[in-house]
Amino acid sequence: MNPIIRILLGLAIMAAGFLIVWKSEMVFSWVGRIDWAEMKLGSGGTRTFIKLIGLLVAFIGIFVATNIISDILTGFANIFA
Repeated sequence: MNPIIRILLGLAIMAAGFLIVWKSEMVFSWVGRIDWAEMKLGSGGTRTFIKLIGLLVAFIGIFVATNIISDILTGFANIFA
């Protein structure tokens, strides 16, 4: 993949993750209460879960922008090869 496109895509994914963390209350209003998260993470678990998902998305964006994602996916694919 072209490095400029990869970096722009990574920045867009990072921005999406940031928005999920920043606007977690709006995301909560879209998805509603997640019973599993409330049970496993305690009171307010859905909001915590949404923020963790946003953080994961932001890290994936960093991995895409720095091309670390290809190494991670190659290593993961070698497990099943």
